[in-house]
Amino acid sequence: MYRSDRVAGNIAAIRERIERAGGDPDRVEIVAATKNRTVEDCRAAVAVGLATLGENRVQEALAKMDGVPGAHWHLIGHLQTNKVRHAARFELIQSLDSVRLAEALAARGGVPVLLEVNVARESQKHGVEPDTAVSTAALVAAQLDLRGLMGMAPLGADPEPAFIQLRQLRDEAEQRLGRALPVLSMGMSEDLEAAVRAGTTMLRIGRALFS
Repeated sequence: MYRSDRVAGNIAAIRERIERAGGDPDRVEIVAATKNRTVEDCRAAVAVGLATLGENRVQEALAKMDGVPGAHWHLIGHLQTNKVRHAARFELIQSLDSVRLAEALAARGGVPVLLEVNVARESQKHGVEPDTAVSTAALVAAQLDLRGLMGMAPLGADPEPAFIQLRQLRDEAEQRLGRALPVLSMGMSEDLEAAVRAGTTMLRIGRALFS
């Protein structure tokens, strides 16, 4: 199938970019960002071994899940409290951004999460403020399976300082909790090299994967 061949070629190109940036392609997980992508696109990614799919909206993910067997779904966009009842359909919520949301998830049995931090310091982006990230991580970890941190770089600016700050906050949170937080989700199609240099373990890739 042409679509699968194209996606496979794009995965190879992404892995080459990771390696050129000094990373180990086998140690950096690629999450396929499937916002506005078709079920066929999602199937093509799974068919070539990229089974972790990330959706921005709960309803869009739910509409695709049954049509993409073998996929492991992450929520990478904002989770509204009125959609918490659907959280169990995801293997990881990458976008936890408040203690209130953590409490709502915990009340329904919980799900593994990443704490989203607004290291871009942009009002249009979600996430806790960097100054409160470590203390919030401790509160979240008391209620849920906190796996690490997630963040995005600022638009139109050097992404590396934001990514370095996110890594530092992750390290501080590990010290506060006394345990590892192995997941550092940062980097997308346009800035993955900076994320790799800063120590990302998980990239969220859409355009470079499906173009």
